[in-house]
Amino acid sequence: MNRRELLKAAAVLPLASTALTTVASAQSPYPSRNITMIVPFPPGGQADLAARPIGQALERILGKPVIVENRAGGGGGSVGNAAAARAEPDGHTLLMTLSSLAVLPEADRLFDRPVAYEVSQFAPIARVLADPTLFAVPASAPWKTLQDFVDDAKKRPGQIPYGSSGPYGTLHVAMEMFAASAGIKLLHVPFRGAGPALTALLGGTIQAVASAPGTLKQQVEDGKMRVLANWGAERIKSFPDLPTFKELGYKDVEFYIWAGLFAQSALSAPIMTRLRQAMAEAVKAPEVVKTFEAAGSPVAYLDAPEFAKFVAEDSARLVAAVKKIGKVE
Repeated sequence: MNRRELLKAAAVLPLASTALTTVASAQSPYPSRNITMIVPFPPGGQADLAARPIGQALERILGKPVIVENRAGGGGGSVGNAAAARAEPDGHTLLMTLSSLAVLPEADRLFDRPVAYEVSQFAPIARVLADPTLFAVPASAPWKTLQDFVDDAKKRPGQIPYGSSGPYGTLHVAMEMFAASAGIKLLHVPFRGAGPALTALLGGTIQAVASAPGTLKQQVEDGKMRVLANWGAERIKSFPDLPTFKELGYKDVEFYIWAGLFAQSALSAPIMTRLRQAMAEAVKAPEVVKTFEAAGSPVAYLDAPEFAKFVAEDSARLVAAVKKIGKVE
């Protein structure tokens, strides 16, 4: 081989090496490192309740650590949602979030703020939980029924404080739907998530909250909270004596707080398939089923195609509700 041929061969070697590296990278097994599951709220809420047992099951199924990262902030979960949207679409950053995912971009537009993310940036993997929201007050509160609460609120407009997971988060929208239907004005006190809001209710800082059965059940059983109504279309097994808003005459008040796992919309099909398979197995794990049922929030699994349809339909209803509510603080 002469000098010219040697130089030509040397020039080709780096290209060949790069090509081989690219092929090897493309064919590397998933997952190749730790998986981060972002929860855009503090511990103690519905998304956190879903993430922790699911994360443990996925860790066993996928063979890599699944780290649940509570990344609260921005009101209603927007900071964590946006961080997940910007992450590399390689399946190593997932998002366990709530129905507020669709509401928050609309709220940004309502207030002429830069939109933190768009729902189109996410690909639904699986729904995990789907519970009707419940209306809770401290056990020491004077209201024994929802009508007692409404009557008092009409006498004291804007004076009864209620907590939420942040402006236009799931708990805020549910309460404002009820307030608008009842013709009352309440005092909104936003927190960084459902966990801190429930702590504030127990501490007497606020007097009402909307939350999922799984985050309320133990407090109600311990005699620390009282539930007055259920935002669902029908009564639920964990609170069979609790009437729905519809039963009490509020026909347009219906709200569900679901939790689901998402990845980035640019995620490759093979990795999406692997995650769907893993989630189908995870929701059947005995420890997951036991944890959710003990909390009063049974598994409400939907695979990606059905979950995507569910998200689209629920999002349309919630965005319409936000537009109807308008600008509220």
